[in-house]
Amino acid sequence: MNRILGVLLLVGAVGQIPDVVCAGIPNILFAISDDQSYPHASIYGTRGIATPGFDQVAREGVLIHNAIAGSPGCAPSRATILTGRYPWQNEHAGTHASSFPAHLKVYPEMLAAHGYHVGYTGKPWGPGRWDITGRMQNPAGQPFASAKTKPPGDSISSTDYSSNFRRFVEKREDGQPFCFWFGAHEPHRAFENGIGLRMGKKLDSIDVPGFLPDHEVIRSDLLDYYTEIEHFDSHLVKMLNYLKEIGELDNTLIVVTSDNGMAFPRAKANGYEFGIHVPMAVRWGNRIDAGQQLDTLVSFVDIAPTFLEAAGVEIPEEMTGQSLLPLLGDRQGALWHERDAVYSARERHSSSRYMNWTYPQRSMRTQQYLLIRNFRPDRWPAGDPQKFDAPDKLGPMHGGYHDIDACPSLTFLINQRAEEEFSRFFFWSVEKRPAWELYDIKKDPECLTNLLEGRGNTRLGKKLQDAMIRYLTKTKDPRVLDGGDIFESYPRYSRIRSFPMPPKSLED
Repeated sequence: MNRILGVLLLVGAVGQIPDVVCAGIPNILFAISDDQSYPHASIYGTRGIATPGFDQVAREGVLIHNAIAGSPGCAPSRATILTGRYPWQNEHAGTHASSFPAHLKVYPEMLAAHGYHVGYTGKPWGPGRWDITGRMQNPAGQPFASAKTKPPGDSISSTDYSSNFRRFVEKREDGQPFCFWFGAHEPHRAFENGIGLRMGKKLDSIDVPGFLPDHEVIRSDLLDYYTEIEHFDSHLVKMLNYLKEIGELDNTLIVVTSDNGMAFPRAKANGYEFGIHVPMAVRWGNRIDAGQQLDTLVSFVDIAPTFLEAAGVEIPEEMTGQSLLPLLGDRQGALWHERDAVYSARERHSSSRYMNWTYPQRSMRTQQYLLIRNFRPDRWPAGDPQKFDAPDKLGPMHGGYHDIDACPSLTFLINQRAEEEFSRFFFWSVEKRPAWELYDIKKDPECLTNLLEGRGNTRLGKKLQDAMIRYLTKTKDPRVLDGGDIFESYPRYSRIRSFPMPPKSLED
């Protein structure tokens, strides 16, 4: 009899789960921030930020250097985590603010069916509508949201994540394993302008990514972003301390990451490194050796299989990923199959174009290279420059870039776009892009030099392009099978803006 099935039968018989039955079955704590790029945690060496919770998980387990999100946007990336499938395999859930098909298997529901106590606090899967597809609750589980606290800043959520976690654990049956999703709302926009400086941070204490200008407005915006990451981390610290207090720390498989990159121009909602490359650390008591650092490519499609294998639950064949446990050093797991690349995908992000059109991208990440396919290069990547503010009333030029979250950094780039010192940063963020882009991320992590614009990389580019097309074809991506117009048809359940019709030739 399956070990967890036996647990379920015992629950029905005696109303609780005996410790002897649950021996070796781990709890699962999944902690996910909202919009945080690699390497923005102190253990990675980033200046000006302190993340003791993330650092503890990494020191006592594995620090991962090449974790690639399923998408540079939250809803499709979170769906990838839950299903173990890439966005183009998840139908409506593979785009932003749509729905979540009920037939897609998700690991929280599978664990709940095998005796786990399952829940979440903060931000689960979303934005989007799970409730119109026949699902009874969010794919991340049952909400725990009643505990509130006074936040340290105006834009920080009042949700007391760590207290909600405590209440969740207290509601389980004696000895019952749990699976909890801690989804912080931070560091999602908007930030309180100047909170970093108000909290004592210094403008000269950080390094500015090369795709942003080194200016005090940008530096202050980055400090605000770091402050919100630290808020997320402070609740993680409390959760780790609570697990230790109740004697469950070493019996809990802990994964800490973010859904996609930071909410700055040319980062979030872009297939570049700062849009899809995220922090990750994993801890599981003595099942994973402490102090490891891992450079192997890790994908979000691997998270669901990892949790299922740890719980002794069979991994469905339709999951694209593989369990990370053997890679992390757990010698009781299955074999790890090496791969040359992992992938990320973007379709619609915000409502940023005529008729709610998407900006379809696929990113293929190897150890050294990042290849990007822009399937509609005639479209504007950050959104059409101009939108209607009212019926038949056009707003100002450069007012339609809604695939970049509104922020001081974007306002600065727009206002300074005519200045020679800053113009290139503006155009890097909003100008149209070629059908193919290729970057050597070892030399150019900011993704500013497209190797396909030169003449010496034809063979390399063709090799990588062929590999991407083969993989997308194998995994049945509609963008390579039939053009992918189905992605344009998926309803959006958030705000839809109005834009002028582009020249007809652009979509012919």
